[in-house]
Amino acid sequence: MIEVQGLKKHYKVARHHRGALGPLKNLFDPRHDEVAAVDDISFSIAAGEFVGFIGPNGAGKSTTVKVLTGVLEPSAGIVTVAGRRPRADRLAHVAHLGVVFGQRTQLWWDLPVVESYALLQHVYGIDDNAFRRQQERLVEMLEIAPLLDTPVRKLSLGQRMRCELAGALLHAPDLLFLDEPTIGLDVVAKETIRQFLEAENRERGTTILLTTHDMPDIERLCARTILIDRGRLVFDGAMDELRKRLGRERTLLVEFEGRAPDELPQGVREEDRGPERLLLRFDREAIAAPQLIAWLADKAPIRDLTLQEAPIEDIVAKIYREGLEGRLVPEASRGEVEAFD
Repeated sequence: MIEVQGLKKHYKVARHHRGALGPLKNLFDPRHDEVAAVDDISFSIAAGEFVGFIGPNGAGKSTTVKVLTGVLEPSAGIVTVAGRRPRADRLAHVAHLGVVFGQRTQLWWDLPVVESYALLQHVYGIDDNAFRRQQERLVEMLEIAPLLDTPVRKLSLGQRMRCELAGALLHAPDLLFLDEPTIGLDVVAKETIRQFLEAENRERGTTILLTTHDMPDIERLCARTILIDRGRLVFDGAMDELRKRLGRERTLLVEFEGRAPDELPQGVREEDRGPERLLLRFDREAIAAPQLIAWLADKAPIRDLTLQEAPIEDIVAKIYREGLEGRLVPEASRGEVEAFD
């Protein structure tokens, strides 16, 4: 579905002269710095995949999505979507994709939602019967029937996002780009949208690329995650693999039948202690969970225990703060990460 090879997107940023004569110098001696928003990334996405596309602010996510949707022309590299060149074949391209941006709307602000849908029908040239069937299906799945006669400006954020999703899918696109679709939504609205996206991907086979900072969305929806940092691809695989490689620490809460043991095996840290309980943190590479549990059970009878992985939010936040040097080479198998320099 999507093939990206050696994608680069560079921008020129004006360097301004300072001082009283600065504006004059800018006019006669303009200078520019070149900024690499996307710096030689390659990946492919098969039809029917649900992929999370994440990275810190300024990593190049939005620029990549704009190239894939045909808004921007790449500075270098080859980009094809279902055999089309997004920018060169833009009219044919946009007829097969849907886009939802959490901070922008494709619906007309002062019109009732149903009137916006009627306008979108004409924009995409959708047959009346196909339009009616698709609209009825989306209205039912997203539970927006009571909202159809309401002007968009009077909708809450959660209501508007559900209506935006329906609008983006009225022409039954093969590919859906989502940019922060659940930003600012309450728990109920998020769950409704998550369930809908799961069904859309599973039942219709719609290829979905999700850009978000909401890690629960990624864990719940995406079998695969692409992570970019400073314009470079640094990870491509499952979230479990990212946790395994970068979230090596786990926590173990143990409740004992009697007094908790005083000593601990090497590589295990005590986070909290009670008379009959221990909260421990350990490195999975230093000691395996079954080995630690067996060691503790040998010291005192265990009544109950809870094993927790490192929260994926913490892992990704650490990457965002510290960055990762190195990148995934195109020939590496999906889910495998090259050693970081």
